[in-house]
Amino acid sequence: MSLFRKIFGLKPDQSDEEVKSTERGRYMPEIKLPIDEKFTINFKGNGGKFLYCENLNEVYHNLQNIIEENNWDDKETLILDPNIKDKFKNSNLNTTTKISDSTIFLTTCENLIANDGSLLISSKQIFEKKLPELPSNFIVFATTSQIVENIGEGLRGIKSKNRQKIPTNITTIKHFKSNDEKDFLSYGSSAKNLYLLLLEDL
Repeated sequence: MSLFRKIFGLKPDQSDEEVKSTERGRYMPEIKLPIDEKFTINFKGNGGKFLYCENLNEVYHNLQNIIEENNWDDKETLILDPNIKDKFKNSNLNTTTKISDSTIFLTTCENLIANDGSLLISSKQIFEKKLPELPSNFIVFATTSQIVENIGEGLRGIKSKNRQKIPTNITTIKHFKSNDEKDFLSYGSSAKNLYLLLLEDL
């Protein structure tokens, strides 16, 4: 996906010559960003840390880099989803199912919401736990095909994928900054130190 190559500094020279939105005519329509680019900008604006991966080997490699960078080698990683536990079984993580023992929460999500850079999650990922109960350090594994425009589209997707039994405890994670950086708009929410391992699958 060329978008991510652009974001990570592989821009062609001519991109510098693009007309900035402030230089556009007053009545010109707004430039509509591609959905994946919009998500990336809003996610990073929320304080999330983003690692784009072209294959699973890069996902595993970046996961190890996150663990080493934060000195989490001897810390417990909470994994509630059996599928995630199986996918990362060879990652040398100290895993636990007890929240009280854990420093990191490794999970997936339902969708990545482009228009506000949030992550839509449900009981499939967090069971019946509340966000404040979970560790403050999240590592989320997701794919580019999970990016949707808005929460409504994400909720419709959850309903269509789970016609037999719709998951409960559906919520969004939006604030990824430490408490001292929160503003009044994020009051009462549970801020998480969040890393996103995004796998290209389109």
